[in-house]
Order: sequence, then C-alpha cells, then structure tokens
Amino acid sequence: MIRYIFAILTMLVMFTACGGDSASEEVDSTPVVAKDSIPTLEGEFIFLSDAAVLKGKNYIYGVRIDSTSKKLADSIEPMKRDEFHMIPVVVKGEIIKNPGRDGWEELVIIKEVLEISPDIPERSVPKVTKD
Repeated sequence: MIRYIFAILTMLVMFTACGGDSASEEVDSTPVVAKDSIPTLEGEFIFLSDAAVLKGKNYIYGVRIDSTSKKLADSIEPMKRDEFHMIPVVVKGEIIKNPGRDGWEELVIIKEVLEISPDIPERSVPKVTKD
C-alpha cells in the first residue's frame, strides 16, 4: 500500500513540474522593424558622356549608367557651371563590386534620388591690393 501511495505522489510531482513551464513563458509583443537594406549615400554627382561618379567624404564610387542615373543627370544639368561641375545629391543605392576591370572597384546602382541640393556658390574672397 505504501508503494502505491509513493508511486502516485511521485507521478503527481512529475506532472506538476512539467506543466508549470509552458505557463511561465512570456510573449514579446514589440514589433520587429526591418532595417532598410539599401544604404543612403550623400555626395557629389557628376555625369559625363560615358561615365558617372558619386564622390562622398570617405568614398568614391562609379555609378552604373541606367535610366535612374540618366534622369538624375538630366535633373542636375541646369545647375552645372561647366562640364566637370559636381552637384551635391542624396541617393539610395546598392553598392556592388565592379564586374569589369575598367574604372572603379565598386559601383553604385542608384535606386532612388532623395535630394538634389542647390550648389552653394563659391564665396567671394576679398581682393587684397598693394598700395
């Protein structure tokens, strides 16, 4: 008889211990927000007849010539002072290794143009004259 009581008590303790784990789990209710996988790049853009370049403070990338880069080039054309004038822009783009051997090591595929900054005119430096 004592064996039966001991066996029932042991089973009771085991079932009670196993059932408590699932009730103590908490569900995290904060939403998971995915980061934007396309980086935002800020720099100066120049588009020539056969090449385009995006130059930032710490980088220089070649730009893949496609419809988006051509639209950006058309948008900045009225702002250019000469053929080699670079215009400040902010774009979203994918950075890839250059598959060809010519040009830059890395290329930017412009996905979206966020901002085209009007070029700041060069400050006029006062001229010093000798008397």
